[in-house]
Amino acid sequence: MQFGRTYEEFEVGATYKHWPGKTVTEYDDHLFCLLTMNHHPLHMDTNYAEKTTDFGKNVVVGNYIYSLLLGMSVPDISGKAIANLEIESLKHVAPTFHGDTIYGQTTVLDKWPSKSKNDRGIVYVETKGYKQDGTLVCVFRRKVMVPTETYIKERGGEQPGRPEPREQGK
Repeated sequence: MQFGRTYEEFEVGATYKHWPGKTVTEYDDHLFCLLTMNHHPLHMDTNYAEKTTDFGKNVVVGNYIYSLLLGMSVPDISGKAIANLEIESLKHVAPTFHGDTIYGQTTVLDKWPSKSKNDRGIVYVETKGYKQDGTLVCVFRRKVMVPTETYIKERGGEQPGRPEPREQGK
């Protein structure tokens, strides 16, 4: 299984469709709100959402959707990353509700070698998240510092630090 890419493996214009999707539950939304201390009733209080909002139901907190999409993109985009350098933009385009399933895809917009170190490069990507019906819900652009193949080889290969299995008595 591939986990991220080296600088050389990225092609400008390539699009990676992240799989599988994730169905967002009420529990997911409430746990994220509790962990991040976001107590807005739009996300936590069904009675409030039903009686006072245009949606008539709880809306999943947008930063959870962003975080979910970022996580979905790791195996394809940043699994080998040295650093996430910048989130250039983040747009919440449409609401997500409990029970919606989110799918993501990322397109490589540009890439360039690092100016300070020749064993890494910068990849500029745009990730989009869609609901099960194809509705665009979230878009963000980021810059990721990724290693070159040389960097990987010099640091022990694909899984540096992973111990070799050994059996008892051998």
